[in-house]
Amino acid sequence: MNDSFFKKIESKTGVPMEEVFALANAIQYADFSDERQVRKIVKKVGRLAKKEVPQHMEDELVKSIVNNGKSVNFNDIQRMMG
Repeated sequence: MNDSFFKKIESKTGVPMEEVFALANAIQYADFSDERQVRKIVKKVGRLAKKEVPQHMEDELVKSIVNNGKSVNFNDIQRMMG
């Protein structure tokens, strides 16, 4: 992809592409049955989105992801954060 595409994403989101790629890499190789790993990802997503994730919501998200254990259902996460 060309550099201007990434620059447009950075300018619209305010998130450096290096951080987006690091998150994508972490998600790609994550063990979603490992609670500590899932908590780290949830916290990182919150930081990147500049959203405070209350402890009870973090607990719900982690529980939901760990119980599934295979992948992240972003629709469920979006609904919980709704």
